[in-house]
Parts: sequence; structure tokens; C-alpha cells
Amino acid sequence: MTDAVVLVVAKAPVAGLAKTRLAPAFGARTAARLAAAALLDTVDSARSVPDAYPVVAMTGSLAAAERSAELAAALRDCTVFEQHGDGFGDRLANAHAEVAARFPGLPVVQIGMDTPQVRPPMLTGALARLRESDAALGPALDGGWWGLGLRDPLAARVLREVPMSMADTGQRTLFALRALGLRVCHLPTLSDVDTAADAELVAALAPSGRFAHAFAEASR
Repeated sequence: MTDAVVLVVAKAPVAGLAKTRLAPAFGARTAARLAAAALLDTVDSARSVPDAYPVVAMTGSLAAAERSAELAAALRDCTVFEQHGDGFGDRLANAHAEVAARFPGLPVVQIGMDTPQVRPPMLTGALARLRESDAALGPALDGGWWGLGLRDPLAARVLREVPMSMADTGQRTLFALRALGLRVCHLPTLSDVDTAADAELVAALAPSGRFAHAFAEASR
């Protein structure tokens, strides 16, 4: 019986719009191709979690994206809907609300597309933590967070008031969840991909993935 949701929050990997911080090192199109590889690895992991629905909240044009045909094929087995909202925190909260409406009563673990080293056992483990905790938060090395598990997806409403992409976003998110009265457990701290150095580190952690292969090609 399917009893959980894995939510991937993603941006279409369009050249000039995706992974712009990688562009100075690799160029805009290669940066977008790295983003596409990261998204493909992430969707594969989401689809491979036992007893979980893979869901993708997308923004941007997949038709204009790098590796668009591969992405379209990978997304066929997923529930896909558009992001909406005024800011990133608002869009995250709305994505969780959409999950709550479509999959009532199910817990959710949310990830982005910046941690292609995440494999299904880590997502399964995050969902397992929700049997004893109300929330699970995965800190990122840059001060943000890479993963958020919620027993009740509607609790993500606290994200509307959390400044995103800041050095203390992770800590602020933790405080906001606790202020709601939630018991929060910690997931492992990971590096996400923002810079060329991040990309090298993450590629080494998952050498068999599409992202590692794309990084090897970009580094030639």
C-alpha cells in the first residue's frame, strides 16, 4: 500500500535560467545540462522509494529545457503540477498544500534538485523518522536545508514567513517548525550544488549518477 509522498521541487533546466552560479565556470548551456542531470537523478530516486507517490512541483518550460525528452519520459510516472506563489517560501508552502489536497492523510518528504547524491534509502529513512517525529529537517552546508519531511504537509505554511536562500534559512526553518509545536528530528547534513566546487564534491559522492557523468563531460 502506498503510504507517503516524495515531493521534488524543481526548476526547468533552461540555459540562462538554471544554475546561473555555475555558468561562469561552465557556460550557460552546460550549467543547464548539469541541472538537467541533477533533476533526472533526483526524479529517479523519488520514483524508486518503496510505497511512495513521486510528485514534482515544477516551474519553467520543460519544452525549452536541456534533455527535455529524457525529463518528459522520467516524469511520466510522476504526478506533476505547476508551482505558484509570490516568493519561494510561498511556492513551497503551496506545493505542500497541493500534496495535502491530492493525497490526503499522507506524510511527505520534500527535496529540491540540488542534491543529486540523495538516493532512495535516504528518502525512505526520512519518511521512517516521521513515525516518531512530526517533522524531519535536512540541513545544507551553506546554511539552508536540502530536505523537509512533514507528517502533515499543511505544516509547511510556516515556510511563507521564512526568508529563503539565506545563510540562516535552515535555522530559521527549524525555529518556525518548533514554534508550531512540532517535534523536529535532524536528517544528515549535505552539500547542495551551487558552485563549481560543490559540483565536484557532489559528483564524487555519487560517481555512477547522471550528474557525475555530466560533470565529467563539463570538466574536460
